Amino acid sequence: MEFLNSGKFRVNFNGGRMDVWLIFRCKKCRHSWNLPIHERVKRTYLPPEELEHFLQNDPEWAQKYGGDPVLLKRNGAEIH
Repeated sequence: MEFLNSGKFRVNFNGGRMDVWLIFRCKKCRHSWNLPIHERVKRTYLPPEELEHFLQNDPEWAQKYGGDPVLLKRNGAEIH
């Protein structure tokens, strides 16, 4: 499957911990794949202004993380 960066982040808070993912969608079937950016970190781990970029789906940040070859490969993505 070929996945495209949706430009949207998913942020989840649970029990004082936070997860941040960048959502990718399959080019053909719209199936989603979440690229982990931060997992199970304390809420205070990120400065509030940085968290705001994720909460507001900042397009520059989506491009930054979605185009990071190290992050993509670390999470099992094949880059073509």
